[in-house]
This record gives sequence, structure tokens and C-alpha cells, in this order.
Amino acid sequence: MDRVLIADDHPLVRDGLRAVISLAFEGCELFEAATLDEALGVLGEGAEFDLVLLDLNMPGATGFDGLDRMVAQFPATPVVVVSGSHTAALVRGALAHGAAGFVPKSLRRSAIAEALRAVLDGEVYVPADIAEEITTEDAAEASIRRRIDLLTPQQRVVFGLMVAGRLNKQIAYELDVSMTTVKAHVSAVLAKLEVFNRTQAVILANRVGFPPVIPTRK
Repeated sequence: MDRVLIADDHPLVRDGLRAVISLAFEGCELFEAATLDEALGVLGEGAEFDLVLLDLNMPGATGFDGLDRMVAQFPATPVVVVSGSHTAALVRGALAHGAAGFVPKSLRRSAIAEALRAVLDGEVYVPADIAEEITTEDAAEASIRRRIDLLTPQQRVVFGLMVAGRLNKQIAYELDVSMTTVKAHVSAVLAKLEVFNRTQAVILANRVGFPPVIPTRK
């Protein structure tokens, strides 16, 4: 590894990362930036960088917008997010926005060096505990989708209306069917989703992005 940019607005964090990289990658040329604009300016000077370590929340960046800009402008440069927060949702989001890895600031120095080596080898680095949590969440969401796939077309419409907050009598009116029919569909939906009530069903729908259905009866 020849050139690395450390983009973080905290001097102590930059110093710590500099120490890790200097020890693990002898001869590596290190650059620093305290704002997103500084970081983009350094990358735009023309020389190629092997790696960027990016703090998501620094001046000029909020959420994933800084990562988005960096990935869009320099798609060939691997960007590793370095963050004090490392929830599964945040890690998943960073990877979805193009990060080549996610390194918690709390990670021990030797582990940070191992993470950077993994990214340089073309791997996507995520801490083992977070990777396991994401895998578990993915499996749970896949199970929810399989259960939703069991619904008939009419049951999917009823489910979509349930997600939209419609009561049974409203569903009956909008679909022009009897209350008995609606209750049968709702019971079937709950059974196939393996839940006990509408609230639990809606929670599952929101978890996998199942859309609400709002038909307009003329």
C-alpha cells in the first residue's frame, strides 16, 4: 500500500489511524483531511490512492451523502468507513452506499490493520459480530418474504390494505365484499404470516418493505 487518505475531523482519531497504518504498512504515504471538501480536494489532485478511511459525520458530510459523493467521484478508490457507531443498520447502509468495508473506531489496532489488509485484497470487511447479526437479519427477512409469497392475490390486496391501516369494514367497502369474506382473508393472512394480530403483521410488512394498498372505489 502506497497512498492512504485519512478523512476525519478528530485529530486524535487521525493520529491513532496514522500510527496503525505506519506500523502495519511500512513506507506508506499518508494524507489527512478534516472536512469532506478537503478530502475530495486531496483525491482530486491527480495521484491515485490505494485506500480512503472516511468518517461519515464530519464537516460537509451528513449520513451517507459524503460517502455517496466520494464513491461517485472516485469509484476506483476503495473507501472504508471508520465510525464510532457500528449498528447493523449503519453497517448495512454503508455497504449499500458503496463502502468497501466498515471499521469501528473501538476496534483494537491489530484488528484495524487486518481489516485494511482484507480490503486491499479485494474483500469487504465487516466486524465478525456485526456480520453475524446482518446474516441473522437477512435470514429472518427471507423467512418473512417466503411467508408473504404464500398469500393468494386477493390476500395480498387485503394485507396491503391492513398495512395501510384500513379496518375490516373499510376493506369490505373498498373491495366490495362482505365482512365475512374480509374476516376470512384476514384470518388466512395472519395464519400464513404466523402472527397473532394485525399489529404483528404490519410490523413484518414494514420490515421487508411490503407496500400498502390504497385502492379507490368509484
